[in-house]
Amino acid sequence: MPDDPRGALRWSLSKVRQLVNQPDDERLSADRERVSLLMDGVEIDVHQISQQLKRERLSLTELEALLSSLEEPFLDGIDLVEEQIFQQWLTAERREVIRLQGKALKQLVTHPEADIERRLHWARQWADIEPMSPDSATCLLSELKRHGYMQDVADLTQTYTDRFRNAGIAWSHDSVPSNPTEKHRRRDLLSQQKIAFCQAEDGVQLAYATVGKGSPIIKAANWLSHLEHDWDAPIWSPLFRELATEHRFIRYDERGNGLSDWNVDDISFESFVSDLEAVVEATAIDRFSLLGISQGAAVSIEYAVRHPERVSCLILFGGYDAGWRVDATENVIAEREAVMTLTQAGWGRDNPTYRQIFSSTFMPSANTEELAWFNEFQRLTTSPENAVRFLSVFGDIDVRDKLAQVSVPTLVIHSLGDCRIPASVGRNIAEQIPAAEFVGLDSDGHLLLGRESASRAFVDAVKAFTKRHA
Repeated sequence: MPDDPRGALRWSLSKVRQLVNQPDDERLSADRERVSLLMDGVEIDVHQISQQLKRERLSLTELEALLSSLEEPFLDGIDLVEEQIFQQWLTAERREVIRLQGKALKQLVTHPEADIERRLHWARQWADIEPMSPDSATCLLSELKRHGYMQDVADLTQTYTDRFRNAGIAWSHDSVPSNPTEKHRRRDLLSQQKIAFCQAEDGVQLAYATVGKGSPIIKAANWLSHLEHDWDAPIWSPLFRELATEHRFIRYDERGNGLSDWNVDDISFESFVSDLEAVVEATAIDRFSLLGISQGAAVSIEYAVRHPERVSCLILFGGYDAGWRVDATENVIAEREAVMTLTQAGWGRDNPTYRQIFSSTFMPSANTEELAWFNEFQRLTTSPENAVRFLSVFGDIDVRDKLAQVSVPTLVIHSLGDCRIPASVGRNIAEQIPAAEFVGLDSDGHLLLGRESASRAFVDAVKAFTKRHA
């Protein structure tokens, strides 16, 4: 490089021109007074990323790619500490890159297709790079709460409270929804869900819903359900959302329940099976994975025996092959019928005492908020009369003689501490179905709470099994 300033400048410009100029396109303009870069047609990666992050409904893959680009060092090794103006510009640009990282992480952690573990990872990452952001703090606390890490929530709440108060930043964890990102995902899935109606053999109108893309999973109806209110559930909403990330997920409301007809003449096991047949025909899907939960497991077993050519694989959770009246003692029958009498008397009342009988056995580890939600959900989804009819039908279910006839790949999943249907029932089903696999979950719930680790294990097991047998 020449020693004199002008010579050094000319030498530097000759090198820069080789980098920025294109054939027939002179981008570097210089005269005796100034040097300028002509920006027409120049694409700057950071500006492109900023524009892309303004788009709606970016996929997870797109967002992860943008985040990966933003994590590359910005103008690494270009610091000129003695050039104050340049260094101030460089510092500002690097801060802008961090801001864009935060924006990408926020979209990732609130994305409806993001799974629970990656959301927590991204929430931590967002809080690390933007420690003074109230939004990142609230998001991380919400994700920790969703995982059940309550001690971490308590510790971090105090840390953030002190940090923001000392900095003069308005923030209160108590003033925001306990899980705003969760509500966003529920609203998004509810808007994507397509509800349609079909008729059963006897003319009953059945409501069914489809959401997601990929190999189809049809879930046999189980009591209770509501195609819209389900997305607010602390129980199955997280499971449904995870399944909808990789599958076309179809479910329906049982007759007498949810959005399907309530005033029906026939509520029986045979009607449950024929309703599933009607929904399958309405979807026009040739082959699918069939998921049965609780009494929906028996319905699924019966369907798989009748239509093995339609079922690529069968997944049963918390199922039973024989109802409570089958081979029961007089005392057991008397107890169950007493519960039915209480149900008839108190199901529709505002006082949840009667419905609490079911809630406490379905999910013993639920907190007060979760129990309150389920108590109210029960009241909204069916009438007292239908609730009694359902309970009576469940008592007479008996598909024990069908287990050996199941010829499709079968996965039986059961909570090892299930208080309503013992795990031994699930193990027996797996032993009786040829070549069936059994997975025990570390849970006491007949219904899984979305925040417990067993929910993640359930989803992982279902996804792995359906991939093997799609």
